[in-house]
Amino acid sequence: DKNEEVWLFDVAGKKDVRIMKTEEGGPDGLAWSPDSKWLAYSRSAKNSFDVIALYSVDRESTTVITSDRVDSDNPAWSPDGHWLYFIADRVFQSVVSSPWGARQPEPYFDKTSKICALALTKDGRFPFLPADEVAALKEGQKRAEAKDDKTEDRKEAGKPQEKKPPAVTIDFDGLLSRLYEVPIPAGAYSSLAVTDKYLYAVERPSRYQGKAALVALEIKNRDVSAKTVLEDIRSYDLSSDRKKIAVLKGDDLYVIDADGKAPAELPKAKVDLSGWLLTVNPRDEFRQMFVEAWRLERDYFYDPHLHGVDYKGLLDRHIALLDRVTDRDEFGDLVGDLVGELSALHTFVYGGDVRRAQDRINLASLGALLRRDDAAGGYRIERIYRADPNLSDVVSPLARPGLTIREGDVILTINGTSVLSVDSPDRLLENTAGQQVLLHIRGEGGAYDAVVKPLSAAEDRNLRYGEWEETCRQTVERKGGGDIGYVHLRAMGGGNYGEWVRGFYPVFDRKGLIIDMRNNQGGNIDSWILEKLMRKAWFYWQDRVGKPYWNMQYAFRGHMVVLCNEWTASDGEAFTEGFRRLGLGKVLGTRTWGGEIWLSSSNVLVDKGIATAAEDGVFGPEGDWLIEGHGVDPDTIVDNLPHATFTGQDAQLDAAIRYLQEEILVHPVEPPKPPKYPDKSFRY
Repeated sequence: DKNEEVWLFDVAGKKDVRIMKTEEGGPDGLAWSPDSKWLAYSRSAKNSFDVIALYSVDRESTTVITSDRVDSDNPAWSPDGHWLYFIADRVFQSVVSSPWGARQPEPYFDKTSKICALALTKDGRFPFLPADEVAALKEGQKRAEAKDDKTEDRKEAGKPQEKKPPAVTIDFDGLLSRLYEVPIPAGAYSSLAVTDKYLYAVERPSRYQGKAALVALEIKNRDVSAKTVLEDIRSYDLSSDRKKIAVLKGDDLYVIDADGKAPAELPKAKVDLSGWLLTVNPRDEFRQMFVEAWRLERDYFYDPHLHGVDYKGLLDRHIALLDRVTDRDEFGDLVGDLVGELSALHTFVYGGDVRRAQDRINLASLGALLRRDDAAGGYRIERIYRADPNLSDVVSPLARPGLTIREGDVILTINGTSVLSVDSPDRLLENTAGQQVLLHIRGEGGAYDAVVKPLSAAEDRNLRYGEWEETCRQTVERKGGGDIGYVHLRAMGGGNYGEWVRGFYPVFDRKGLIIDMRNNQGGNIDSWILEKLMRKAWFYWQDRVGKPYWNMQYAFRGHMVVLCNEWTASDGEAFTEGFRRLGLGKVLGTRTWGGEIWLSSSNVLVDKGIATAAEDGVFGPEGDWLIEGHGVDPDTIVDNLPHATFTGQDAQLDAAIRYLQEEILVHPVEPPKPPKYPDKSFRY
């Protein structure tokens, strides 16, 4: 549960027994032994590495059976109970071999996983080991004993017998020394399962990307290899008798034989759900989801005491309003009112089975500021939005290569319809995003036609925001005289790291750096960026000719400042606070949003909606909660006033430039000059 506890329910005795509690995280991958006497699972050790543990139902005790020096998870029992297979990260060969190259290349470990097995008894012979004379002799003895057993079985054939699961015996003494690796290359494996004859796993071409495939590995002692059973799957599950596999591929479910082979006719294996009809009473579903949202918020919230509020009383008070709810949007509003009483940011209510209009209109844009000009007979192009010219995917439709459209030209018609015949050109662009549109335009040289592809509303927002970014960068270049670099991060997701790479490395050798976190929407990569800024130059290389260059590579040697504002949120705030606490520089701007209890967004409701829970509180080494409910206070308050901002002024950016210019003047950061070359001549 969310208290990191594992409970075992005794069906016969009707009681719960807590079998594990951890403060490190876990458990995961719970797997019962064939005789249901042992429960295997992985859990986090104190060093955060996952280890495999076994719980004995009879002894009511737990034994950790793998080392905390290696990440191990996904335990899977062999049907005979003699082997416990699992996946472990044991191979660390970096794809990147050195720190030399553009953008500070770093070690990257991709295919680290090996499929391993533990022999649970001391006499177990690994089924993948090549045959030898001693093994052949022992195998012959076993076959003879099995023949004798069959003779006895025939004598008892007339008596009804119940097939019992194999009893599992575990010799813990020296167990880890009986670890074997399945003889296939390391890979990106997960979701291990075992049958009598095969190992199954999910494999990806790379650890963090690529489509997942279900692979099967025959348990034998020669020519061992993993064969693909099904490509591009989402998940799979092995039946309890280990004879069938249910596979989720896309949104379709398939049931195939667990025979290690790819299905000959996959369409025939598809489970036909087209005839399913479900009757849903919205009011009953709303009530179930309302209580569920309340319960999940209670169980996921970082503070077990729920900020001291009477949360049960809040449920009783709000649930009385549930009968007044008429649709999913109103339901979301009521849930928001309930969870909002906890007074924590990062509590968002969204998604769910919301009805969408069938005649919904998708807006499109020409990526330009247009102004009606009746005298000219159309709409004049006052400004074509222009972002970073190096980003060819963020370009106005009017500025694409090959076009001669200029600011000042007048758009007369769109697809043959006069733009003055409608109240806005947007009317003529409805539902045209990404499609060819014919413009008839009058320019200085006369009228001409142009074919363009309008942007979607989201692409238009991206372009206009990109123009603001490019304007800031050019302002810094101009006013900073080429001494100051500028980097803006829109958010702190994995994809936003590309913004850092594009912005920082071209200016890593400047004397000053502005890191603009204004409007940052948060994420989780603050540590990546802070780590780069903490690198220090501690010695210099000097070649025969040229300027010195330093180690650590791409360490920034100059002065830095961070800009923040009231729209700097979440991980953008964490970065801003960390930047100052780590002594990297000053913070300028206005106080930030004030949301710093992190979340996983995993407490999803039955209709795929969610009321997110604030799960991970943040505090400093001094013992105080950080940022939440207040935000980050800048070292120097600089506000962008509304009218000045409207006219194109940016007081915060100007203040950052002035601050860095003063620091550069008072504390120069020129690289040191190399010393005089040594004289190592020998006097005879």
